[in-house]
Amino acid sequence: MSREPCRQDANMSTEVSGMIECRPGARLWGPDDEDSVWHAAIDLFLLNNGNAYDALACLFGIRNSFGFRPVAEGRGFPSDASEGLRTEYGAYASSGDVHGTTHITWAELASVNWQETDSSGTRSRESVAGYETHWGPVWSVIRTLSELHGADHVRLVAWFH
Repeated sequence: MSREPCRQDANMSTEVSGMIECRPGARLWGPDDEDSVWHAAIDLFLLNNGNAYDALACLFGIRNSFGFRPVAEGRGFPSDASEGLRTEYGAYASSGDVHGTTHITWAELASVNWQETDSSGTRSRESVAGYETHWGPVWSVIRTLSELHGADHVRLVAWFH
């Protein structure tokens, strides 16, 4: 898994794009089976998750002037990505505008301390990126897919442009 530096111009806005993927075969046949590949499930665009900078800082370390300890910073693009994800990401990556990519499974998200705060102690993870925020629909979809396919076999892949 490659780690990517986050290159961003402080004078430009940052948008988040991405996709939720799952591996249905992993639960049925095991994660090492040749048919246990990742499948594109839903584009983040359809869930209208927004790009509030405090949430991007909390989750991914993007524009982290808030002082959050990011949940999934700079993990890069997964080498075993689904064909649908590769196609969607390719359109952004070929433009040269992508300045960071990362991914996280539902198992990891489920173990996050959502009460942890930023460095000022005024914003909790839950208040900026929890179920009651614009990220709520994303978490609901990932949770539902994990109930079907297993928490380690559902992930969010995000990139920033």
